[in-house]
Amino acid sequence: MTQDRDLETLLLGPVLPDRDCGGCTVCCVTLKVDTPEFSKPAGTPCQQLTPQGCSIHAARPPICRTWFCAWRRVAELPDEARPDRSGLLVSINFERAPRNCFEGVCISVRTLPGSDAIASGMAAKVLDSVCTQLVAVWFSDGAKKMLMHPEDDVARLVVSGDAPPAHLADEVAAWRERYAAFLPTT
Repeated sequence: MTQDRDLETLLLGPVLPDRDCGGCTVCCVTLKVDTPEFSKPAGTPCQQLTPQGCSIHAARPPICRTWFCAWRRVAELPDEARPDRSGLLVSINFERAPRNCFEGVCISVRTLPGSDAIASGMAAKVLDSVCTQLVAVWFSDGAKKMLMHPEDDVARLVVSGDAPPAHLADEVAAWRERYAAFLPTT
């Protein structure tokens, strides 16, 4: 778990001192939690969640003390991107058995039920803020999950192992190096 938190800080930066959760409890409902100390299914409110927030905040489990959404870490995300305001939850995901290399370690941007983040342009603003480095970004609108970064032509070349055209060679090489641990060995 410590290694994951270190990777989150490496990829997203440290928790920003001027941003706090305030009244946002989106993670307390949206996320699946499966740790030795605490577990709950995705989409189900935590049993400790009350209209006033966490009823055991001072004694909450370690996962609740150490997990922070990307809004708490990425200064480029605007204030209105806080999950309860934007209808989007942005986080780092770690998949132990990824279906493809870009799911191993990635940024996940999820729309929340009833969100107007796509129509309002907030989803585009958030995606523009997080699609800036060599970290795969997935977007889920609730119905399907789409790879947003890297772009399709680059992603296909990274996965296929085919030789890229000259204008994409450096970018494909960088992605292959970054995601080498998740690429099939031949």
